Amino acid sequence: MAGRVAAFGAEAAVDVLIVGAGINGAGLFRDLTAQGLSVVIADKGDFGGGTSAAPSRLIHGGIKYLETGELRLVAQSTLERNLLLRNAPHYVRPLPTLIPIFSWTKGVTAALRTLLGSKTAPRSRGALLIKAGLAMYDFYGARHRVMPTHRMAGRARSLRDLPALTPAIVATGTYYDATVTHPERLVLELIEDGLADSPRSVAVNHARVAMAPDGRVTVTSALDEGARFTLRPAIVVNAAGPWIDGVNAAFGEASKMIGGTKGSHLLLRHDALLRELKGRMIYFEADDGRICLVFEYLGLAMVGSTDIKANNPDSVRCEAVETDYLLDSLRRLLPKLTFDRSQIVYTYSGIRPLPASDAKDPGLISRDHATPVLEPAGARPFPILSLVGGKWTTFRGYAEEVADMVLGRLGRSRRASTREMAIGGGRDYPRDAAGEAALIGRIASDAGIDRALAEGLFRRYGTRASRIARHIAETGLRRPLVHAPDVVEGEIDFILVEEHVGRLADLALRRTTLSITGRMTTALLDELADLAARRLGWSPARRAEEIAETRTILASRHDVALD
Repeated sequence: MAGRVAAFGAEAAVDVLIVGAGINGAGLFRDLTAQGLSVVIADKGDFGGGTSAAPSRLIHGGIKYLETGELRLVAQSTLERNLLLRNAPHYVRPLPTLIPIFSWTKGVTAALRTLLGSKTAPRSRGALLIKAGLAMYDFYGARHRVMPTHRMAGRARSLRDLPALTPAIVATGTYYDATVTHPERLVLELIEDGLADSPRSVAVNHARVAMAPDGRVTVTSALDEGARFTLRPAIVVNAAGPWIDGVNAAFGEASKMIGGTKGSHLLLRHDALLRELKGRMIYFEADDGRICLVFEYLGLAMVGSTDIKANNPDSVRCEAVETDYLLDSLRRLLPKLTFDRSQIVYTYSGIRPLPASDAKDPGLISRDHATPVLEPAGARPFPILSLVGGKWTTFRGYAEEVADMVLGRLGRSRRASTREMAIGGGRDYPRDAAGEAALIGRIASDAGIDRALAEGLFRRYGTRASRIARHIAETGLRRPLVHAPDVVEGEIDFILVEEHVGRLADLALRRTTLSITGRMTTALLDELADLAARRLGWSPARRAEEIAETRTILASRHDVALD
């Protein structure tokens, strides 16, 4: 990145500046660079380090949007889910989903009222309503279908299959959605793909963006001794998610575009629960009618999520009342299992960047997206396009819409579609288990590494594993980490060299899953800090500062207190 910035000289004219490198910003960056534009993307934190790091880790068609009448959003979401299963198969995988049903007919009248515009959602959804909804969901998901259609089961069969489920059910429905295992890394790979497409483009994390009085924009590093470069963008895209209004204010524009809601999640170590789930997600109603979910995530149980109006993304965390709510909901759903705080290994929370709304029920605020434009005014010579709303699943389609707006304003034509464009380690991905085994064998043979290590790299990085294995071979850094022996030093070194790591927290929380899976310890954090300090040239004081900051983040934002 430093070489690309240096090539700008004192000042550079660029087509587009994107402020915010979450999933929407990264998706747009990849699309615009594929069209041959010069693009700078900058984030005040790490790539994918804000709201995009705090999803329910689902890639879904939005079945609940059927009852709010957002049929266009369901159609787009199911299509984008199917495309992601093809384009990012290393991180996006099918997820069979079971819905417990507690009545046969409840909710039909209320659902019709909501569909016709009422601001109240049905408190209970009976079998007839769910059956109709799943049939519609199958219909909307038919384009590029890659998964089976839904099925229903009666009470007796459902309880034989999932004995811990509450006997209060009358039936269950099962359909298929998908999960994203490494969302932060998928954001990074979109940016990496964009950089590979466009030598004239730059991605900068841990940076401050400010407007100068003469209409230029300065980008200042928060890490590299205040290194700064100046831009003259033709267009600015505000992709800052819940920080959108703050970014607009920094450009001299007062706005009230965002009215977010808070979603909190728990990660539990609970083997008995995983045995019951058998690889499925349970998508269920809590007693107050809100939707909750639980599924296996990297060997743990992911539980979510709350939906509470909130507007401060800088201090968001999972509060005790939310933890109690989620655990109590699990106890009622699965009364034969025990749930308590001792099983929690990690928590996280984020602000959904939803459009400002006066809806009393946060669940009824639209998850659709819009792109309001602030036209040039005063000393600001460029328009600002703000990306409001949206969701993880639809990032590619949304990016395509905004890219077409940008191209139109620049008088340029689209030259590439992202619809069939593979992402990062999903490129040239094997089609079946035999192909995976063959590729893993080649990775091990070509790099002269153990097959078990090659398989671990493949599971973590998809086809990018070949590059990482070569790096391990070339550097000779084959020693396993003492406190995470399935990871070798060369793997971490590759991340430090190639993946824009600026802070220790980038490595511990986002480039790897060592924290979210409950594996982080004081000793492991020290080991990672040693590797980072050696590769990035940190002084002893900087190393200590990075450790202290990461410990604070883990404790204050994720309820992980290292001993």
